[in-house]
Amino acid sequence: MQHSSEVLLPHVLILTVPPGQHLQQRRNTGVSIGYCRFLDKAIGRCNVTEPEATERRTPGAEGKTGESMALSAGRSVVFVTGNAKKLEEVIQILGDKFPYKLVSKKIDLPEYQGEPDEISIQKCREAVRQVDGPVIVEDTCLCFRALGGLPGPYIKWFLDKLKPEGLYKLLAGFEDKSAWALCTFAFCAGKEEPVQLFRGKTEGHIVEPRGPRDFGWDPCFQPEGYDKTYAELPKEVKNTISHRYRALAAMSEHLSQPNNTPESKKTKHGD
Repeated sequence: MQHSSEVLLPHVLILTVPPGQHLQQRRNTGVSIGYCRFLDKAIGRCNVTEPEATERRTPGAEGKTGESMALSAGRSVVFVTGNAKKLEEVIQILGDKFPYKLVSKKIDLPEYQGEPDEISIQKCREAVRQVDGPVIVEDTCLCFRALGGLPGPYIKWFLDKLKPEGLYKLLAGFEDKSAWALCTFAFCAGKEEPVQLFRGKTEGHIVEPRGPRDFGWDPCFQPEGYDKTYAELPKEVKNTISHRYRALAAMSEHLSQPNNTPESKKTKHGD
């Protein structure tokens, strides 16, 4: 029987979801509520715990996916995006540490609705179906604590209609301006391979927009511990604290591990 596995890295929870299995079917995940409050609904039947921030769990043999067996040394991976700014930032963050060549490709994917993890999994499976090879897709959420986590995965549409100024005004009647930015990268090595989720989170506050307006909601999000918004911060600073950086760092580290290289032995998920 197939089952899912998980690896907890700093700031990020990695979930492996075998083909054909929905996130709601997973049990005993050890999912941290702090990483994504939407998981309360997505995996309501799971036993949810809050691990220590520095906890690191290494999967046993049954948790190894062998996803990199579908990747030969030096093979490229398609990063699904048509956003030039996002691609630029991803390349800057990964640098020369990522073990595979990243090739961007714009693909028209359905606008899925649901919880962040389910959206990422569906997008990744559809992308790998169209590409017929290894793919990476990204989904970003901006979650207002006063609104119970909204706009969350629907931030794209909120931003399109309201702009950064409107997002700030959404919290005009609330004392709590806190928010968290959540980034999920979904990786799949092929049609018959499981989807892996790499999630990064950055806490902050929603403020009156400041800084350049050329990159989404950056002008109205001020990360915790800083007096500048994402838009005002130098790229070399933002790219070491952002939600995207944390998710990318975890994905790069995971795919660079010896047991995830093409030379490693492929292990099946269960019997």
